[in-house]
Parts: sequence; structure tokens; C-alpha cells
Amino acid sequence: MNNYLKLIHCRYQMLLWLIFIIFISCDNNNNDGDAGPDNNHDLTLVANSSSQWTGIAVSQTSRTFANYPNWKEGHTLSVIELTDTANKRPYPNEAWNTWTGEQDPSEHFICVQSVFVDQQNYLWILDAANPQRKGEYLGVVPGGAKLVKIDLNTNTVVKTIVFHEPAIEKNSYLNDIRIDEARQIGYITDSNEGALVVVNLQSGEARRCLAQDPTTKSENRILTVEGIKVRNEKGEYINFHSDGIEINPDKSYIYWRPINGESLYRLSTALLNDPNVTDSTLSANVQHMGDFPPSDGMIFGKNGRLYLTSIEENAVRVYDEGESATSIVTQGEDLKWPDSFAVGPDGTIYVTTSQIHIKNPTQPYRIFKFQP
Repeated sequence: MNNYLKLIHCRYQMLLWLIFIIFISCDNNNNDGDAGPDNNHDLTLVANSSSQWTGIAVSQTSRTFANYPNWKEGHTLSVIELTDTANKRPYPNEAWNTWTGEQDPSEHFICVQSVFVDQQNYLWILDAANPQRKGEYLGVVPGGAKLVKIDLNTNTVVKTIVFHEPAIEKNSYLNDIRIDEARQIGYITDSNEGALVVVNLQSGEARRCLAQDPTTKSENRILTVEGIKVRNEKGEYINFHSDGIEINPDKSYIYWRPINGESLYRLSTALLNDPNVTDSTLSANVQHMGDFPPSDGMIFGKNGRLYLTSIEENAVRVYDEGESATSIVTQGEDLKWPDSFAVGPDGTIYVTTSQIHIKNPTQPYRIFKFQP
């Protein structure tokens, strides 16, 4: 009898333990995603590089392009086309990738920060023309800040738009771009001075917007990545203003956010595109979409969801409009400062790692891809 009671007691304790485990599991599944990936998306390596890249673009035929910013002595290549995981070629040619300071600055890449392929299969190359040395900007090369359009069918430059004051300032750093093909409008962030630049892709006219608005400025958040409080080569905390930018699928809203901050903003493109709308009116109509972990790049997937790099977590997060939280979709120690995104023709998402927080990386810079 005693043995029977002991058996019943043991089974009762096991049942309580099982109920406890189920309760904890359910509670974790109802959180906002901070505890781990909502889908264990596998990262596939696309390419390695010994040089630091930031931007990536993928064409409608899966051609892959990347760019190297001019941030260190010995910089050579600016834009490349990847031919396989290890090989690349200067794009569109060596001449565009050669800058000695003596050539026409409008016809040579100086400091390219991002590349983007639009829905009409044109490659757009954004040249900030503001190199860095030892963590300090040298200033925009006069006549060098530009947007270059390349026809991927012929691999030739078909348009160059050069930016001048007041659309940019002497120490602007044009960071990222998105294109509205139907309206022929480009949207650009200035991450060093803090502003949005709106450019008419037909006329080349550009306007500087929200340059005095807090939504385009850093929130002075100190970034800690892999235990490192991120500083520049001068030992100062880095401080980036408006950086990541994206346009939603129906082109009705532009989204942006600073790197040194948690806020995500959006604004109606109908307002932003109207040159008669004042900055005060634009400011009054900016919508704050929530506070999320700091990110660099962002992109809408073909599924209509907004993906954001999460630089402090070695991760990619996803945001759904109307939600108050983001969730991690993929994460790994090799995602060292996930930087910029591109979407392939089949919906695959590509992401670069730029390791900005590491002075002398021991691992290569990488490009990964995953299925959302």
C-alpha cells in the first residue's frame, strides 16, 4: 500500500511539473519577440570580402552588386558586381572606380555609400563624395555628390544627377536611397547632418527637407554591439542621424530612422513630394510608428513586411504596420553589424555585414541571404 501511495505521489509531482513547463512555454510564445526568432530562418552565405562594404543591390535577373565606402587609406574599388562568392569585377568599369582627385568628380566614384535596383531594373549608385579618414569626414568634394543611373541591359551610365547646396551641405553624407518609379522621385537620407533629400529624377532638381526637425536627428543613444561601446577612430562615440530609409509597396509612405535612436518614423509621400508644403507642415504630419532596437538598413519584403537590421543583437527584425513591437526573424554571431538589404526577384532577402564596431576585424565582411 505504501508503495502504491508513493507511486501516486510521484506521478502527481510529474503532472505538476509538466503543467509548469507548458505554462512557461505558452508565456514565452506570447512575448514581443525579444526572447528569440519567431521563425528559425537559416542564413546562407553569398559572398566574403576582405574590404568593408555597406550597400547591396540585386537585379531582376539576380545579378548582385555591392559597394565599398571610401573610409580608409588605400581605398580602390567603389562599386562591384559579384560573379561568385569570392570574385568580383569593377562596375560599370575601372574608369568609374578610379579617383585620384584630379579627374572630373561627376564622372568618377569618390565615396559610394549605397546601391539600389529599382523595379524597372536600373541600378542607382549614391555617391556621398565625402570620404572619411580616422573617423573624420573630409568634406564633400565639390561637384562629386551624385546619383548615377545605370542601364543593366547595356551596363552603361544613362544619367548622372549632381547635388549642390542647399540640397546638401558641405559636410553632408548621403546615405541611402529609395525610388518611386512611377513618379520618378528619389528619397535620400543625410546621415551626417540629418535631413531628407527629395530629388526629381527627370529634372535633377533636389530639395532638402526636415533639416531642422528632431525626427531626422540622432537621439544620442550610445550603441553597444557585441559588448563594444561603439566609437570612431578618434575615440568619440559615433553619432549617425537619419540613415535607413524605405518606401512602402504602394509608394504612399516613406519610412526612416536614425541609427543612434529607437524611433521609427513615416511621412506621406504626397506631402513630401509637394514643393509648396513647408517644413513645419511636414513636421506636423510625421508619424511616430514606435520604438525599436537600433537598426541601420530597412526594406519591405515581397510579403509586405518591413525588415530592419538589429545591429546590437546580430539580428534581423520584422515590423508589421499597426503593431507595437518587432520580432527577430534571424540571428547569428556572423551577423556582425548587419547593414543594408536587397530583395531578390524570388523574394529572397540579402543583407550585408559591415562590422563598423570593430576596428580591425578578424573575420571577413559577408553577404548573407534568407527566405522570409
